[in-house]
Amino acid sequence: MNSLSSALRDYVSIRRNLGFHFRLPASLLKKFVAFLEGRGASYITAELALCWATQPERAQPATWAWRLAIVRRFASWLSATDPRTEVPPLGLLAHRYRRKHPHIYTDSEIKGILTRAQQLPSCRGLRASTYTTLFGLLAVTGMRVNEALGLDRKDVDLVGAILYIRRAKFGKSRYVPIHRSTARALKNYAAARDRIICCRSTDAFFVSEQGNRISEFIARYTFAKVCQHLGLRVLAKGHGRGPRLQ
Repeated sequence: MNSLSSALRDYVSIRRNLGFHFRLPASLLKKFVAFLEGRGASYITAELALCWATQPERAQPATWAWRLAIVRRFASWLSATDPRTEVPPLGLLAHRYRRKHPHIYTDSEIKGILTRAQQLPSCRGLRASTYTTLFGLLAVTGMRVNEALGLDRKDVDLVGAILYIRRAKFGKSRYVPIHRSTARALKNYAAARDRIICCRSTDAFFVSEQGNRISEFIARYTFAKVCQHLGLRVLAKGHGRGPRLQ
């Protein structure tokens, strides 16, 4: 293990011990260190940091600036023990992210999304039910998609019509009351899920046809494809551009 990889391991450990999840920055920094290794560099330079940050040519300038900011914080920490480290100067990629105007879905758009989700192809007959119920739950509660996917069976009280959200934003937890009609929809889904997926391999409430917890990426991708079919998102490879799931 070289010194950069060792330093990154220590840096990630410190950040997480301070209470940061640090999952995405850690993944990006690992790629950055691999990039430096590929260039034969044993320490960080501003030039290489800038080169790596702007590697995704089609990315938005705000994404470049964000990637460089992650490297800059790591470099600032590393410079205390390795004086060769060059900390990229502030303003090198001065671009602020501008929040997009939110898209408020109309009742007809929500109905179209749920109708299309019911038509999703499925090998075992569960996929359509899973995403129709998931998208419907997000629409009526305003929950974040990761909160809904993080629900375990014990978190869904269908008798009391209440959901328990664990580890929400900023690590907080909360209860979400739901309408009786929503509880009935969740109950119907749970019955279909347990009938189709006989072998229980996860405690997740929403599961894939393989019986696993659904990832946030797959949920967002499926939603994007549904919206592309309805004309709400631009047809393109991957997610395309347009209104988002949350």
